[in-house]
Amino acid sequence: MSVARLSKSYERGGESVLALDDIDLTIADGQFVAVVGPSGCGKSTLLKILAGLMPASRGEARLRGRPIEGPRRDIGVVFQSPVLFPWRSVLNNVLLPADVQGLARDRMQNHALQLLALVGLQGFEHRYPWELSGGMQQRVALIRALVHDPAILLMDEPFAALDAMTREQMNLELQRVWLERRKTVLFITHSITEAAFLADRVLVMTPRPGRIKDDVAINLPRPRTLDVMTSPEFGAHIRRIRARVEAKGVIA
Repeated sequence: MSVARLSKSYERGGESVLALDDIDLTIADGQFVAVVGPSGCGKSTLLKILAGLMPASRGEARLRGRPIEGPRRDIGVVFQSPVLFPWRSVLNNVLLPADVQGLARDRMQNHALQLLALVGLQGFEHRYPWELSGGMQQRVALIRALVHDPAILLMDEPFAALDAMTREQMNLELQRVWLERRKTVLFITHSITEAAFLADRVLVMTPRPGRIKDDVAINLPRPRTLDVMTSPEFGAHIRRIRARVEAKGVIA
């Protein structure tokens, strides 16, 4: 994915509000990139533009050389809320992209069952969302975004509403799925620790108008266990990212 000179303005009360300004970004195939920044800096706006859900005011975004001008089959999105349909079973929620896109359900169902087993949901295929924990619901949302084999996975603070222990478990789960599937991922989070644990690179955004001013490489071996968070190397990455965040006025 490549983004060039991308900006976004909103019209509010007769005034123009600049949310994003001159974003330049390149993500290599199979790379895991995290984005951190303060509330209101345009992280979610950037994700919606990259998902084709919102037009940019200026500049462009491309995926595999093609401009992103609307929703596409080769883009998967996971939001903070799982957004599962309560009247559909786990399996039928996962198969929603297949139904919407008119894909062969038999072939997609076999793939969906394999992915559900990958995240430990084998045996829950015919349960309903209200029968699942928050972490299990987010696993369903993750598999739904992967089932049609997108080129890139966009994730907008998907674990923010979970308790600390479940969030750590979901970090491990996401890393395991990513290592298995090697999808390109853009992951938005407020947590510097989460970003450094999951990502190959951490992008630091400034307060509004959002700009990407720093790109921090996380050179830690994989797979990463939770114990890595106590290592001097991990601590050095956290201090480096936090220093860049503070330098941009994100933390007073």
